Amino acid sequence: MTDGIELLRANRDRLVELIDRFAQATVLVVGDLTLDEFLNGEVERVSREAPVLILRHEETQQIPGGGANAVYNFAQLGAKVKAVGLLGKDIQGEALARLFSAAEIDTDGIFWDVDRPTVTKTRISGHSRQSVMQQIVRVDRKSNELPALELQQQLAAYIRDQIDQVDAVVCSDYGDGTLTQPVIEAALEHPRTIVDSQKQIPRYQDAMIFTPNLPEAELAVGYAIENAESLSRAGRDLLRLTHAQYILITRGEQGMALFDRLGNEQHVPAFNRTKVFDVTGAGDTVVAALTLGLIADATVWEAVVLGNLAASIVVRRFGTTTTTAAEMKAELEKMIERSELSAVPNR
Repeated sequence: MTDGIELLRANRDRLVELIDRFAQATVLVVGDLTLDEFLNGEVERVSREAPVLILRHEETQQIPGGGANAVYNFAQLGAKVKAVGLLGKDIQGEALARLFSAAEIDTDGIFWDVDRPTVTKTRISGHSRQSVMQQIVRVDRKSNELPALELQQQLAAYIRDQIDQVDAVVCSDYGDGTLTQPVIEAALEHPRTIVDSQKQIPRYQDAMIFTPNLPEAELAVGYAIENAESLSRAGRDLLRLTHAQYILITRGEQGMALFDRLGNEQHVPAFNRTKVFDVTGAGDTVVAALTLGLIADATVWEAVVLGNLAASIVVRRFGTTTTTAAEMKAELEKMIERSELSAVPNR
């Protein structure tokens, strides 16, 4: 923790300057658009019809998830965002479209898929009068079929039409079928393409940066990353597999490791190791802050530090959440202030 705070203190003014430029960016995000739905209630009794709980409904919350969370992260950080993806002709798709509209996200690149449902993850949770809420079951709606070729071509055509008008392209691939080869090829035409893909990373040849977490990196290289030696080997192998300029492996409480084609390997420690409640969606936050840092003329290393700072905020919250530029600056100051106070000896 101390090393991380020293890093932030030494670069405070520069980081604030970069964060202040986030609002000047325009980003195109291609992703598997998902609706995260949370249905909560109080457990009344066990049903007489079957050995199942009966919940009295209290609230339903709907928020962007999957690739939609990636889109939402950029909007919350102040950037102009063009969302590209598919929604089903259903109430879940309409709900996600409303959430984007309320956040002033450009949805011209979202197409309606009449053959497949909006990817939706409904988490049903319950509590008794004297207990905390806990998840009981999750219901997923999705199709295993790829979108129609006509839709794939429409997505690719829209990306190519917009590519000269945006500062970066982000591919947020959750494996739900939006990022087919025609779509990927169009996205890779931008010189600043950032890839966050759960599977089949080598499909994205020659992207600027890949940001796999540890399990995703292990899946791509085919072996466990257990120590410094295997981590370095994985970084080199991923560069070879993807022909990327940079590989950033995110490692949770162990921080992040950045690799480049020149053989350099840099490590950024985690800024928050003790108050981690939920890492859901943290990778999307890393990608958003990193990308906006690059657009603001940060070095890749500075952009990684910004991504790490943003992630240190969202992991302290439950569920899929985002942060803002103002919160990032406030958290930067709080971390530095706390470290300075702790360094003062007791009298």
